[in-house]
Amino acid sequence: MAAEQNHDSAACKRVDDGITRVFQLLGKRWSGPIVAVLVEQPAHFADLRRAVPGISERMLSDRLAELGGAGLVVREVDEGPPLRVSYRLTEAGAALEPALRELGEWAKVHLPDAPGCPGALADRAAGATS
Repeated sequence: MAAEQNHDSAACKRVDDGITRVFQLLGKRWSGPIVAVLVEQPAHFADLRRAVPGISERMLSDRLAELGGAGLVVREVDEGPPLRVSYRLTEAGAALEPALRELGEWAKVHLPDAPGCPGALADRAAGATS
């Protein structure tokens, strides 16, 4: 006779706690793209702002603080002159790189085309008429 299982079937359908925590952090608008930029290399604040189109200085600052609080990003002050602040991923943040790469590949296959960078459409149109 098989052992009877005594548990709530709803418990089997719950989302994994780890997935919930990941998406609570990286699912916030801008967080994923910021980490994706920093996977490539450390960046100064102004460079991050240029690399993530549409993000305000305030939102970038807030997201960097959240990512720092989660132990994914480190803020470093370059004494200069001029004084500059740069950001880099911690070991934990850098460990996201394979997952981000896989998500990017998944998106290419399963998500409809998104609009490209500003000017990319004009570039394509110019190339088609050449």
